[in-house]
Amino acid sequence: MKARIILVILSCVLSVVMGLALSGRGAGHAAGRPAGKVLIGLSMDTLKEARWQVDRDLFVRKATALGAEVLVQSANSDDVQQIKDAETLITRNVNVLVIIPHNGAAMSKAVAMAREAGIPVIAYDRLIPNCDLDLYVTFDNVRVGEMQAQYLVDHLPGGKGRIIRIYGSKTDHNAALFKEGQDNILRPLIARGDIQVVHEDWAEDWKMENAKKIVNAAISKAGGTFDAQAILASNDGTAGGAIQSLMEEGLAGKLLVTGQDAELVACQRIAQGTQSMTIYKPIRLLACKAAELAVRMATGKPVVANAELDNGKVKVPSAFLDIVSVTRDNLLATVIQDGFQTYDDVYRDVPADRRPPRPAGDTTAQ
Repeated sequence: MKARIILVILSCVLSVVMGLALSGRGAGHAAGRPAGKVLIGLSMDTLKEARWQVDRDLFVRKATALGAEVLVQSANSDDVQQIKDAETLITRNVNVLVIIPHNGAAMSKAVAMAREAGIPVIAYDRLIPNCDLDLYVTFDNVRVGEMQAQYLVDHLPGGKGRIIRIYGSKTDHNAALFKEGQDNILRPLIARGDIQVVHEDWAEDWKMENAKKIVNAAISKAGGTFDAQAILASNDGTAGGAIQSLMEEGLAGKLLVTGQDAELVACQRIAQGTQSMTIYKPIRLLACKAAELAVRMATGKPVVANAELDNGKVKVPSAFLDIVSVTRDNLLATVIQDGFQTYDDVYRDVPADRRPPRPAGDTTAQ
């Protein structure tokens, strides 16, 4: 059954209210499942990165607290395996399928299979294009790119300089959105010559070693005249690869380096001065919101989104969550205050006399 979608304007904010009738697809798949039990399928790209382990744990914890059961599958960044995982979850008669795609385009097939089975689909953090998707829960990824690029512009002398750009994986739609946001800031500056991109490339599968190769190539291309001032890396993993390359050249801490995800190693690098910033996307907020919306969808309750995003086939109701730029100056007030990282972990390798005072009331001392 097609979900009812009603557009409502409240306080100048466009809200999309999706009412899934109890007699509709959100509740009509109880075969093979205990009566009244909400079953959510979570198909994940990978669990190799610490960030995604956090997402899984938070999502499962929240859904369980709301009375649902979650079946988790991880594909280890294998498109064929992820489609098989989705098929498995569909055959288990889940009420709702939540997908974190490795390759958004490939997973449109899984969305079609779920829709044929009458199961609504939520895309988590990464958009699935060209399919009849029910809901997208994410952060504003164009805004992520804008904040990364604006940081560099604000911190380059006079807003001018030579930069290296490291994009994410070509198979991840978010990577294109990050680049779009970066381009929004950089395009006019590049056009008038204030910013020069000396080297750029895509880091396959977001791998650190591929980012390192990109920076190595930039340094080799420049020969003895390498004089870039900044590296616009799209996430913390690629930032880490870039910094490894800089360390080998004795340049770590001498170039501005951006990132995203506020991973522990990135926060440690920020505290030490080798990485300049990261984008903190409050994963707890994302995971808990997605779990809450999945349960509401499964039980036929209204689901409210604050935006729509065109995925090439339909305008997908989307829930966009806020993001924060994190630097050495606000580590305490952001990721540490939120409990996303601990004071002791972040400043582990920073000499005691160079650490900021421990926050009042902090009880995480090791």
